[in-house]
Amino acid sequence: MSIPSAMRALRQTSLNGPQDLHLITDAPVPRPGPGEVLIRVTAAGVNFVDISQARGTFAGGPRPPYLAGIEAAGEIAAVGEGVTGLEPGAHVIGVGISGGAFAEYMVLPSAGAVPVPAGWADEQALGLVVNWPTALAALRPLGGLAAGQTVLIHAAAGGTGQAAVKMAKHYGATVIATASPGKHEVVRALGADHVIDSRGDIAAEVLALTGGAGADLVLESVGGATLAASLAAAKRVTGRVVVFGVVGGEAAITNWDLVYKHQVHVIGLNIGTLIQAAPHIFGEVMGELFGLLAAGVLGPGRPTVYELAEGPKALAELEARATVGKLALRP
Repeated sequence: MSIPSAMRALRQTSLNGPQDLHLITDAPVPRPGPGEVLIRVTAAGVNFVDISQARGTFAGGPRPPYLAGIEAAGEIAAVGEGVTGLEPGAHVIGVGISGGAFAEYMVLPSAGAVPVPAGWADEQALGLVVNWPTALAALRPLGGLAAGQTVLIHAAAGGTGQAAVKMAKHYGATVIATASPGKHEVVRALGADHVIDSRGDIAAEVLALTGGAGADLVLESVGGATLAASLAAAKRVTGRVVVFGVVGGEAAITNWDLVYKHQVHVIGLNIGTLIQAAPHIFGEVMGELFGLLAAGVLGPGRPTVYELAEGPKALAELEARATVGKLALRP
């Protein structure tokens, strides 16, 4: 495969958000180092992480100017020193947390490059290494979900939320999902038992639906004022709240709150940290995830695809919660 010296890419030039994400045509094509692969990007996933990085709220995120995007799928164009088991021409999906996915070429760590499932287009695999493992980790090894329990899933119409609803139903849970009213039918079609307005009194509705008991598990991906609602909606003493999103802003919780107001388990989840600090747990998650794929619980994704130049628009719409499901950019 002939590899050019320059490429089209989206460069973030400030920390003022997606409005300062700009298409350039002269970005240098990266070269794979030891333990890395270079892919020709055919589809890049759009994630809330991209928004957090663009606004400077992602801890340890890149400083502008930088090439944006963390998730990409495509064809391996070259491999670095020491890479085994991956050859040029193979199609993989992976994550590079420092960015570079919103481009025609991207370098990925070979250890985290996952083969695109046979028969799938590259864009259909978006979510396989970000959204779906996050949802599964929150539900199972961290959230401890068991059959017969009730789970509250926020942002259920999004990429992670949709996967969480499907998996939670597979595991025998009763699912209470939140979404804006225009997305309720989408979430019901996924199998949610109850869908409530994300802008309403969430805690009161969950308590009413559970006879005052509360949810056994809450998947908290929003942050801001929603965190307080999530804590109030969880079952006292045994309830778990897995927190993995801050798109709605930061929120405070004190030791007084946990002793006198919300006697619940609060669990933080960052999938990147999980991969690094507990690779054995991440390995179990991915093994279980591929089992769900084989069983047909999860299937090829159907992302909404934008052209690369429309990246700022896609991120702005995601930030405004005006989208449903997974979003992708096509270089």
